Amino acid sequence: MNSFFVCGDIGGTKILLWLGQSINGKNQVHLEHQYSSGSFADFSEVLSDFLDKAEVTTKKCIPIAACFAVAGPVTAQRAKLTNLPWLIDAKKISTEFSIPTVLLINDFEAAALSIEALLENDLETLQVGKPKAQSMRVILGAGTGMGVAWLTWRKGCYVPLPTEAGHMDFAPSSNLQIDFLKYQRKRFGHMSFERALSGNGLTDMFNFLQVGLNGNHKLIQTDIDNNDAARVTDFALNRKHPIAIKALDLFIEIYGAYAGSLALAGLCNGGVYVAGGIAPKIIGKLKDGNFIRLFCDKGRYSKMMSDIPVHVVMNPRIGIMGAKKKVERMLSY
Repeated sequence: MNSFFVCGDIGGTKILLWLGQSINGKNQVHLEHQYSSGSFADFSEVLSDFLDKAEVTTKKCIPIAACFAVAGPVTAQRAKLTNLPWLIDAKKISTEFSIPTVLLINDFEAAALSIEALLENDLETLQVGKPKAQSMRVILGAGTGMGVAWLTWRKGCYVPLPTEAGHMDFAPSSNLQIDFLKYQRKRFGHMSFERALSGNGLTDMFNFLQVGLNGNHKLIQTDIDNNDAARVTDFALNRKHPIAIKALDLFIEIYGAYAGSLALAGLCNGGVYVAGGIAPKIIGKLKDGNFIRLFCDKGRYSKMMSDIPVHVVMNPRIGIMGAKKKVERMLSY
């Protein structure tokens, strides 16, 4: 039996879609296309364009199933994206595009599904640890937002548990972090970890360090627009800008401590996987020891933390890989 399917990774910044086909139990991808999320009014416009391209590629494309990983919580198969003003409804997509089965999953549930398919060169290891088979795992990642999912062993395989743990209250662990908390609270009220561990968060750290808690300019004045984490990173790694370096160091300290807290909460002896768009770009800094130092800095539990494996996921396609794995499971039932 020949069956077309669509899978996608829908983020606040970009969207990646694949058209696949299941042929006698074997799956292959026919078409891949990436879109800028902000260039479209809603997801229907994106999917319509993609399916038009699919018709040209395959001559006759009638998908029987689709799975989309979305950057936000999924409730009753409806998702309001956290960093994009879109409401995506699986039932409406099914009706509009005549796709019999449409499933929405959280983007980090999809990322979690991809872990077992990753190859050795997809990972950079920050801490080898002493992995325990069939133990809990956690995947987290800073990008446009902060995503987190647990992985628990059930009936012979890992099952992902989606969360919104990125929106937990930020817990500062130094005087500088306390000042940053006050700075962000003045702007947003509630201060979550995502307000620190995201592209916007890194930009906010740079601006906070530059102007100070009370708005007084310090050191070298440089204009940075909102959500310009790439520029801050470039300033830190390539131009040796002192405030950018300090901002990136602060970001990594908070990142390591947060990853350690998640690992401690879940007793994740099966491993911690740091994903998202930012980590691969700063892998050199993540490997210099500061991330792991803060990861393990858990008082009486520091020795236990040093036994937990920590890896950085370098493959940028884990979201869509997980969505593909999910839709393949749907077709196999």
